[in-house]
Amino acid sequence: MTKAQGDLMEREAHLRSILDTVPEAMVIADEAGVISSFSVAAEKLFGYTAEEVCGKNVKILMPQPDRDAHDEYISRYLATGERHIIGYGRVVTGQRKDGSLFPMELAVGEAIANGRRIFTGFIRDLSSRHKIEEELRQAQKMEAIGQLTGGLAHDFNNLLTIIGGNLEMIENKLHDENLRSLLREAQGAAEEGAKLTGQLLAFGRRQPLHPKLLDVGQLVSGFSDLLRRTLGESVEFRTVISGSENTALVDASQLQNAILNLVLNARDAMPRGGSLSIEISRVRLDADYAQMYPQVRAGNFVLITVTDTGTGMSADIKQRAFEPFFTTKGVGSGTGLGLSMVYGFAKQSGGHVQLYSEMGRGTSVRIFLPVVQKETLASHSQGQADKAQSAIPGGSEKILVVEDDARVRRVAVLRLVDAGYKVVEASNGKEALERLGENLDVALLFTDIVMPGGMTGDELAETVRVTRPEIKILFTSGYAEPTIAGRELAQSGTWLKKPYTARELAVLLRELLD
Repeated sequence: MTKAQGDLMEREAHLRSILDTVPEAMVIADEAGVISSFSVAAEKLFGYTAEEVCGKNVKILMPQPDRDAHDEYISRYLATGERHIIGYGRVVTGQRKDGSLFPMELAVGEAIANGRRIFTGFIRDLSSRHKIEEELRQAQKMEAIGQLTGGLAHDFNNLLTIIGGNLEMIENKLHDENLRSLLREAQGAAEEGAKLTGQLLAFGRRQPLHPKLLDVGQLVSGFSDLLRRTLGESVEFRTVISGSENTALVDASQLQNAILNLVLNARDAMPRGGSLSIEISRVRLDADYAQMYPQVRAGNFVLITVTDTGTGMSADIKQRAFEPFFTTKGVGSGTGLGLSMVYGFAKQSGGHVQLYSEMGRGTSVRIFLPVVQKETLASHSQGQADKAQSAIPGGSEKILVVEDDARVRRVAVLRLVDAGYKVVEASNGKEALERLGENLDVALLFTDIVMPGGMTGDELAETVRVTRPEIKILFTSGYAEPTIAGRELAQSGTWLKKPYTARELAVLLRELLD
């Protein structure tokens, strides 16, 4: 072997080692499209070995209609020099050996060696990037829908507060039993409306949460009998709890509602029976996992997985499953808010939710809740005494009512006057401070949280705490604004959700004033 031949072989080996380690796939073909070289990365990407494709036309790596159009494109380029891919980077679709399709970025270079024209294609798999982009688009869409539905539900709650309050006051003055039955029917409809807006607020992450430290495994075990009865005898049901530290800071009743919604959906997806499991475990999501899903953060979570063997969902249905009012059930069989509520609840609790499903193979919904160390559990108690009383308690103190909606304010004032209180009213924070200056005997501030005029309810409260620390404060709102009425206010018991009843208002007032 001559020195020149040795140098040539060395350069070829060096070049081959470089090409085999480049992460992008490389394919070399002649002007007839026949493959002459197929890199290691290309083998991994397309599923073919180099021996299987070398000597075959490059269109074997293309789906239809690109496959049939390839020869014509090469012929037109050789005849006219018109370029569509050569010398440019383009996003196209590739086809693997197993027939699966994937997005790829293709850059094609051209060279002439020994009088022969060759084309070198460098290919980058875009599957992961497209998945991340799609996840981000979906997260942004859900955020926009959540803001819209949450805002609408908040406004509807104000209307329901007016309707319910007026009906309640009419009931006390109505003696015709026939009319009272009609009124109670209207009250029932208002209560159903409140439940509906509650579900919308849950999706929009604006529902009032009362989170407490609890063991999620114990919670699920505690109401598994109810779930078993809900499913019926045709569905095999089991719960699996892994580990003993599955503690999270979460609203117990809302978590039960979320799980019950998932169980009901699973039951409806198994009309001929099947099996359903609820699994509780601790998981850690790392940074690499979080990068795949823009709405997910890394950390330790309690994972609740509800899995059924039902009909499953198509890709199109999965894409819209969490949207409010989207349902595949018949008319009158569902509102389409069950999964929406689960989605919003998980997000508002600091976690997230994921859905896996295939047609004919069932569905698995996973709720991730942030882990809380068990040793802090002892300082919290879940039990609360029953506050129901036979009569609505009254009082004689002076209360300042601050509410920008005049109709809602009128209902609140009438309820307080009926209960014996003296009332001063204001429509915004600035006016409220003026009323306080005129009334030195105000005992309690009852204020909406979100108000126009440049001063929110919590800002008003902070001013009152400094200037008049003896005044008690009670907040109300159509939703729990995360940046204002957060966990601290909810846990302190100084928060009342609209629409509220006269009893709920009266009982909370006496708790604060006494």
